[in-house]
Amino acid sequence: MTEHVWSYKPTAGHLAGADLTGYEVEAVDGRIGKVDKHSDEVGDAYLVVDTGVWIFGKEVLLPAATVVRIDPEERKVFVDRTKEQIKDAPEFHREKHLGDPDYRHQLGTYYGPGGPFSGPMV
Repeated sequence: MTEHVWSYKPTAGHLAGADLTGYEVEAVDGRIGKVDKHSDEVGDAYLVVDTGVWIFGKEVLLPAATVVRIDPEERKVFVDRTKEQIKDAPEFHREKHLGDPDYRHQLGTYYGPGGPFSGPMV
């Protein structure tokens, strides 16, 4: 089931309604960008991360379950995937994918149980 990837882990420290826009995003092996948009909707929580020059200014969509910790003092979000795993995720185009259930399923399968990188990476 992929629906669990769209919810924050209880241990992530996420507070509903908190504005994460502008927070730095750290993969297990370094910075990947900044939060450009996020959703707190129950069962549909995610981060849209602007990667800047890291992968040529592309955006990536990360399901909330990839978040392991949020540090409001440092304004950082830590995720449990490597840069390479995030770079290899299904390609994201904001105008096409934010409301697309097929893309959501594809991404949920990639990051979720049974996907190529399932389970904690840290």
